[in-house]
Amino acid sequence: MTRWKITIEYDGGAFVGWQRQDNGFSVQEALETAIAGFSGEQVIVHGAGRTDSGVHALAQIAHFDLARDTDADTVRDALNYHLTPHAASVLCVDAAPDDFHARFSATGRHYLYRILNRRSPAALEQSRVWRVARPLDADAMDKAARMLIGKHDFSAYRAARCQADSPVKTLDELRVFRVGAEIHITAQARSFLHNQVRILTGTLKMVGEGAWPIDRPRAALDARDRAKAGPTAPPAGLYLTKVVY
Repeated sequence: MTRWKITIEYDGGAFVGWQRQDNGFSVQEALETAIAGFSGEQVIVHGAGRTDSGVHALAQIAHFDLARDTDADTVRDALNYHLTPHAASVLCVDAAPDDFHARFSATGRHYLYRILNRRSPAALEQSRVWRVARPLDADAMDKAARMLIGKHDFSAYRAARCQADSPVKTLDELRVFRVGAEIHITAQARSFLHNQVRILTGTLKMVGEGAWPIDRPRAALDARDRAKAGPTAPPAGLYLTKVVY
């Protein structure tokens, strides 16, 4: 029995999210079906992050156990062959120690949110960015973001259906900067609450367009009240970019 660690990229718009669900086809189901297709084995694939429908991944990490005697290149190529109809690709495959767990062994997760900040709509990347027509002040957004870094009760930035035991998280990085016509927001933490990055993004957008003062996101944090924070940004602009072990 070999434990395989895989790195996957996928277009979240093609799936109902990472986790198997009754309402549609998930990334987890696509991978488990692909594994069964080449090995004949029914396995469970464990992912590092349970991305929602519409959220993309550049380097999602997952693991599974396989009894079949094979090598990493064969696993990669066979999975990609069986994934061909779907918007997902296995980038890398490595044998992992028996105690490795894609989710619980992770020490950090990195996310990127892309805002297309221009009047004209996106023709080529409609499902990969959030288009905001009103000009945004990236410097003001970054100043507001820096006030949220650290260990806090993030109840204000947590979805109502979040299943985490505690709202306390340590946000290691939250940066906002302009890249041409885009505003990029990068966030790093060991783990995140459900919709935390998207709510942070929606809140910082309010600052960027001048609707809220720079200290409003911090005031919402201190209030520990979801109603005090901004809207939840759409999933299309969010990417899981890196998982650290």
